Amino acid sequence: MPLKKFSDFLESIDLKFYRDKYRLIKIVEMDLPKEIQAIDLLYKIYWNQKEFLSFEKFYKEYLKEYNRNVKNFQEKTGMCEKCFYKGLPARIYRTWASIITQIHAGYVAESVFGKNTVTMSCELDHKGADFQVRYKNKILNYQVKKKSLGREVRQEKPKSKNQLPGEFIDIRYEVPSSDYFENPKRKDGKYKLPYERFQNNKELKRLLNGFVVFTPYAFEEKKRELDKTSK
Repeated sequence: MPLKKFSDFLESIDLKFYRDKYRLIKIVEMDLPKEIQAIDLLYKIYWNQKEFLSFEKFYKEYLKEYNRNVKNFQEKTGMCEKCFYKGLPARIYRTWASIITQIHAGYVAESVFGKNTVTMSCELDHKGADFQVRYKNKILNYQVKKKSLGREVRQEKPKSKNQLPGEFIDIRYEVPSSDYFENPKRKDGKYKLPYERFQNNKELKRLLNGFVVFTPYAFEEKKRELDKTSK
C-alpha cells in the first residue's frame, strides 16, 4: 500500500536535523520564477512515480532538472554564487517538507475513497486545489489550510476557486511547536491549550519524529455523505 510506505518514509525523516540545519538560513526568500519552482518535480517523483527519495536525493534531482534555469536566476538576482547556493537548499527544503505532507494527505484520501480516485498536479495547484477527488460522480477539490502554532510552516498564497468544477473543501492543518509535546503541562498540572486542542483533533496525528499528518477521519465523513446521497 502506498500510504503505509509513504507514512513509514515520512516517519524516517530526521526533522530535528533539518530544522537545526536550515531554520536560520533565509537568504533565498524572494519569489522563485515558475521555471525553477520545485512543486512540479515533487508531484512527479512522490505522487506519479511513487519514489520516496530523501531530501538530499531530491535536491540533487532538482539541481539536475533545473540547473541552467537556477544558474540564470542566480545571475539575474545579482546575489553572490556562494550565498545563493547556501540559501537555496534551505528554501527548497521548506517547500519539500510542506508538499510531501500534502502528498501524504492525498494518499490518505485515496485510502478512504478508493484507488485512482485522487489526482494531484502542478496544474491543479495553480487552479486552486491541492488535490482532487472524483467519487460517486462528484468532484471534490481539497485545499490544505496551514496554520502554524509556533513552528515555521510554508504559508500558501490564496488560490482562485473559479477555475475548477466541483466542490471546494478546506482541511485544517495546525502544527503546535514541538515544545508543547515535550512539555505539554502547565505548572498547575493542566495541559497547555495548543497541546490539548491538538490531542482532541481527530483529523490530525503526530508521527514519532514530529511530522503532523492527516488521518482517514479527515475524509471519512464526506465519503459517508456521498455514499448516502448516491443510494
